[in-house]
Amino acid sequence: MTLDHYCVMGNPISHSRSPWIHTRFAELTGEPVFYDKREIPLDHFDRSVQAFIAEGGRGCNITVPFKFEAAALATHTSERGLLAQASNVLTFKDGQILADNTDGIGLVDDIERNAGVPLKGLRLLLIGAGGAAAGVLGPLIHAQPTHISVANRTAHRAQQLVERHQPLALLQKTELVSHDLQGIEGDFDVVINATASSLGGHGVPVRASVLKPGALAYDMMYGPGAQGFMDWAKQHGAVARDGLGMLVEQAAEAFLIWRGVRPPSAQVLTELRKVMG
Repeated sequence: MTLDHYCVMGNPISHSRSPWIHTRFAELTGEPVFYDKREIPLDHFDRSVQAFIAEGGRGCNITVPFKFEAAALATHTSERGLLAQASNVLTFKDGQILADNTDGIGLVDDIERNAGVPLKGLRLLLIGAGGAAAGVLGPLIHAQPTHISVANRTAHRAQQLVERHQPLALLQKTELVSHDLQGIEGDFDVVINATASSLGGHGVPVRASVLKPGALAYDMMYGPGAQGFMDWAKQHGAVARDGLGMLVEQAAEAFLIWRGVRPPSAQVLTELRKVMG
């Protein structure tokens, strides 16, 4: 049987669990998929994508630091990809490069379905304004919280991100504001860390006063990189969660785009947590 080839591209990429996840999706759905990972030189992204297409590749996931480049490379982009201006899923079909962003729906699915926290009517704090934050803000707004604050070390970047999403926020009746990290006002039901602070071991970028008692504190990183943020959250009375569920759910959405089949993501997440100990 001929297998359709997919991969994840990033730098670094050795830590990625995406091959395990998509291989398990293929096993459970019976789809003829082979999936591997490729570490791409920082200045070779375009050439690497074209080389993969020439090999017969059908699609790829894109991770740090290439999500903005992936969006720029596309010939066609989904509505959520256009809003994010960053893409984590590319599909190659009929000579076209189709771009999408499944990070946000993966995050929302993990929070609402796996963590059991409906976002409608809540107050949210999104820390960061880079590609990770850009990919999730639109779907967070679609979940209809009453308020989202976007806070970033460079306030101008947070302001730009908020301005781009303001029409959607008005449509969903969600108050959307931007701050620098020191100017955050009030406390929040859900605090989401979309910065690279965990990855770099730089500590928690906000004060503990942002956490309501029992708040969900969510780090979009997973594994050892998320531990510092999670320990901080627990020490201050919050419920801590890492981004492993988001990783699985965004992968399930990508698999659906590629194969037209939604894999059993909850089962795969449970299995993956066991594998990771």
